[in-house]
Amino acid sequence: MAKLNKVGIISKEYPPNVYGGAGVHVEYLTRELAKLVPVEVRCFGNQDVHEGNLTVKGYEMWDEVKKNTDPRFVGAVDAFVRNLAMAKDNFDADVVHCHTWYADMAGILMSKLWGVPSVMTIHSLEPLRPWKVEQLGNAYHLSAWMERTAIEQADAIIAVSKETKEDVLRFFDIPPAKIHVIYNGIDLDQYRKAAATDALRKYGVDPDRPYVLFVGRITRQKGIIHLVNAIPEIDPSLQVVLCAGAPDTPEIGQEMTQRIKEVSADRKDVIWIQEMLSRSDVIQFYSHAAVFCCPSVYEPFGIINLEAMACETAVVASAVGGIKEVVVPGETGLLVDLKLKPGTFDPEEPQKFAHELAESINKVALDPELQAKFGKNGRRRVEETFSWAAIAQQTLDLYKSLVEGEG
Repeated sequence: MAKLNKVGIISKEYPPNVYGGAGVHVEYLTRELAKLVPVEVRCFGNQDVHEGNLTVKGYEMWDEVKKNTDPRFVGAVDAFVRNLAMAKDNFDADVVHCHTWYADMAGILMSKLWGVPSVMTIHSLEPLRPWKVEQLGNAYHLSAWMERTAIEQADAIIAVSKETKEDVLRFFDIPPAKIHVIYNGIDLDQYRKAAATDALRKYGVDPDRPYVLFVGRITRQKGIIHLVNAIPEIDPSLQVVLCAGAPDTPEIGQEMTQRIKEVSADRKDVIWIQEMLSRSDVIQFYSHAAVFCCPSVYEPFGIINLEAMACETAVVASAVGGIKEVVVPGETGLLVDLKLKPGTFDPEEPQKFAHELAESINKVALDPELQAKFGKNGRRRVEETFSWAAIAQQTLDLYKSLVEGEG
C-alpha cells in the first residue's frame, strides 16, 4: 500500500508575498502541516527556504509575458506560464494541493506528469466574481476556464464553508462525494487582544475614542464602498478607520477616493490608511476597535472575521457566504441582510444596506456591555472551532485517504 511521505503545496501567495485570505491560509496551513509531514511549497516570487520539514521555491514572472499584449491579460497569462514551470520541475511529493485559480492548473498538470492525486481548496470562485472583468478584461474568461478545468479534474475539493460547497456543486460538474468542508483557521497565540496602542497613535487614531474598523482590499467583493456610504449615518462620536489599499483597478481606486472626500467634508475623524500594515499593527487595530465591520458582497469564508473575533472584537458583517458559519448573530456580532439584484452581485437596495450597516455599527459601538459580550463569545468560538492544528490534521487525513486509501 502507498504511504504518504511528503506533501506538495502550490499557491500564488506565500510569505512575504501575502495580500489576502488565501495567502494567510496557505502560510498557516503549511506551518502546521510541516509539524506532521515534510512539505514542499511552490509559489509566485523568489522565495528559497529550507527549514526542517519545510522547503519553499518561488517562481518569478517570465519577461515575455508582458510584451505585445493587452496589459489586462498579463495576470492570467502569467499564472498559466508559472503553472507550467511549477509542473515540469521534478516533483517527489505524494499529493499536490493547490490554492486559488492562479495555481490550480499546476495541480492538474502535476497530477498528470507525476502520477499523484490532486487536491484543491476553494477560497473563491470565478463565476461568482464577474466584476473581475473590470480588472482582467477577456482574460477573466481564461481564469474561469483554468479554474473550471482544474476543479472538474481534481481528485478532491476542499470547500472552506458549507455554502462554498453548495456553490461548487451549483457551478461545476463534480460528484458531491469529492467535496470536503474544512474551515479556515486562526493562530490563537498570535491573534489575541493586545494592550499596546502605539500603532493607533502613529496613524492618527485616538485610542481613547471608540472607532469602527475595516481591514481589506479595495475591491467590489469586499464591499468597502457600502461602508463608506454608511459613514454619514454612523454616530458622530465614533471614529471610522479604514485600513484599505491595493485597489483592483484605477477606476475603483478613484471612486473610493472621491467618496471618501465627500463623506469627510463635514467629518474629520475618517482615517484612511492605504499602506499595508504589519500583522502586529493590524492586531492592535482589531484589539481596540469598538466594532469590526465586514461589508462583503461575496465571501466564501471571511478569515478576517476570525482575526477580529480572536482579538475579542465584536463584528458587524453582511450575511453572505461563509460569514454566516463564522459570525453567530446575537452572540459574537450582528449580521446585516444583503439582497442582491437577480443575476448580479450588486445590492438590490444599496442605500438600505448602507443604512442597516450604520444602524448595526451604532448599536454595538455605543453599547460597551454588548461589545464585551460579543468579544468574549467570539474569542471562545475561535478557540473551540477554528484552531489551525485541528484544520491541518483534517487536511492531512484527506491526503491520506487519497494516497493510502484510508476512509
